[in-house]
Amino acid sequence: MSKLSFLLILSFTFLFLSSYGQRIDPDRQWFMYRGNYASGVLDQANLPEKWDAKSGENIAWKTEIPGMGHSCPVVWGENIFVTSAVGQLDKGDIKTGIYGSIGSVQDSSVHDWNLYCIDKTTGKINWEQTSHTGVPKQKRHPMSSHANCTPATNGEFVVAFFGSEGLHCYNLKGELQWSKDFGVLRSVFFLVESAEWEFSSSPLIHENVVIIQCDVMENSFLAAYDIKTGKELWKTTRDEYPGWCTPNIYFEGEKVRIAVNGFKHRGGYNFETGEEVWNMSGGGDIPIPTPIIGDEFVYFNSAHGKISPILAVQKNASGNLTLAEGETSNDYVKWAKLRGGSYMGTMLIYGNYLYNAGWNGKLTCYNALTGEEIYSEKVGFGNSYTSSPVAADGIIYITDNNGVVYSVLAGADYKLLQQNNLDEVCMSTPAIAENYLFFRTSNHLIAVTNK
Repeated sequence: MSKLSFLLILSFTFLFLSSYGQRIDPDRQWFMYRGNYASGVLDQANLPEKWDAKSGENIAWKTEIPGMGHSCPVVWGENIFVTSAVGQLDKGDIKTGIYGSIGSVQDSSVHDWNLYCIDKTTGKINWEQTSHTGVPKQKRHPMSSHANCTPATNGEFVVAFFGSEGLHCYNLKGELQWSKDFGVLRSVFFLVESAEWEFSSSPLIHENVVIIQCDVMENSFLAAYDIKTGKELWKTTRDEYPGWCTPNIYFEGEKVRIAVNGFKHRGGYNFETGEEVWNMSGGGDIPIPTPIIGDEFVYFNSAHGKISPILAVQKNASGNLTLAEGETSNDYVKWAKLRGGSYMGTMLIYGNYLYNAGWNGKLTCYNALTGEEIYSEKVGFGNSYTSSPVAADGIIYITDNNGVVYSVLAGADYKLLQQNNLDEVCMSTPAIAENYLFFRTSNHLIAVTNK
């Protein structure tokens, strides 16, 4: 072998090993609402104990995001994606707190629905794309926005869902691949149809298939689309009132299932065909939380109305699982709490425990397998919490609407470890990446890291 050939082989080997060493582990990406299939967990993250957005302590950067949106950040490699709706007159006034108003914000100005790609290390906006321009087809609740759905990515494409303003797919350079227009998706309170609250169900991506759940006033459906082409693979109608839940993926052995929350039609679906596998009714009549997946069960919660259940459903469930009045288990429902489900927050499985964070800041910890209540404590001093809890390295992070983030020790003994300040209203759930926490506040995307 010549010296030149040897050097060429050595160079190619070095390049291959360097590339291999930099490969992105999909399981450690925060690729949809609340991370890896909504688990809300990323261990070995090396996050700081303390930070303060006002003083700059352990703040890597703070990037202004135009307009308004409650969508959460998602992360893949060095890219962060977030959406926003930029209105000509709607300047982002949000009414936080717990109150009974069901009215809508009266704004008919033109908006731009935007997707942003932001550099993870610097906070620089790499690109932005406007997916739609026009007057919103649905009004928003005073606590809501016109960009509530969290985007999703698989490292090759990113999808942004804006409800009545469409589903849009881009490559990571920001080039539009395809769009879908579903017409007006009426996200209203089913008892008072004039109470428009805007759409909020986020998309998910699994095996290059985009799944969306559209529970609206008329013609509710669950659908699957090829991520490369936008081709509809299947579409299944649902008998359901409006809901604001994001679907999730679970496995029954090697069979892939889609879990959806709901009031009339909570259930599981065949990922390949869209065929219903099981269903049940009953629960909070304004369903918002996402189903979460444990080792043995799929967990659901909801609130508002007659009961506010927490349910542990077996992964091999089939048929109708609706509980009889007063019943707390059956052949496929392992256990149920008929009251105590959260109105806003998606639950968290961490270790052997199931954590349910209420709108009022009460954190309840259960044995995930038996449903035994371990503790129930008020976290912090906030009066409303719409962000769902996330966890890393033995710590649970809970954010109130005032932008105070509480660090709670995971496990059977409640202990508040720390509280840190974002110095802005925060309605969305944070994202975790190695060495970083990312918070979407009312005006900024904030990166927290060990400096």
